Amino acid sequence: MRITISGPPGSGKTTACARLSKALGYRAEIFGRVFRDMAASKGISVSELGAMAEKDPSIDREIDSIILEVARENNDIILESRLSAYLTKMNGIDAFRIYMHASPEVRVGRICVREDEEFDRACAQTIEREESEARRYMMYYGIDTTDLSVYDLIIDTDKISPDEVVDKILGAINDRNACERP
Repeated sequence: MRITISGPPGSGKTTACARLSKALGYRAEIFGRVFRDMAASKGISVSELGAMAEKDPSIDREIDSIILEVARENNDIILESRLSAYLTKMNGIDAFRIYMHASPEVRVGRICVREDEEFDRACAQTIEREESEARRYMMYYGIDTTDLSVYDLIIDTDKISPDEVVDKILGAINDRNACERP
């Protein structure tokens, strides 16, 4: 089963991917790392690369083509990216699509810990990044990231542990599999 996990920065996607990968024995592909690695290789911040991507669609299209290639070539995989659910849906690739949400305060707090960043700076960078992504996805694909209708499961991660997140995902997958049996 292909599983996509999407959501805003700091929502717990990467943690959920790692734990779900272990629970299911599936490989997890984290496409945010690709974007961060691209920025680092150019010696710029993620925000700066985002600004460049607003003017140069080839940056996002390169990552998105990799997402689709990996999705098409693997039946049992976890794809973590902002657009993996939309891209698989738009391209007729079957997947169980998950959206993870958390309040801005919780997300920025997690980002501060993860990146050893001070709160105000992390908050400003996170807002800038989300706005840039929303503009690019609408401009390049006509995707409104506030439209969550593409998702099979939406999880609010504010007040639940990573283990509880994975339990919810596994429960939903089991329910889906039970419904698909003849």
